[in-house]
Amino acid sequence: MDDAGSRAASGMSLIAKANGLDPHVWLSDVLARLPTAKARDIDTLLPLRNH
Repeated sequence: MDDAGSRAASGMSLIAKANGLDPHVWLSDVLARLPTAKARDIDTLLPLRNH
């Protein structure tokens, strides 16, 4: 189980970095906004360059 979490974190960090984001800042922002995010707005939580 611990390996899966580490792999997921590594993958998310790489995706965030590839899109010019600081992984820690991005994840902190996502975790703060996630509880109130609407399903239709979920794409705003993704680490994509166009956001």
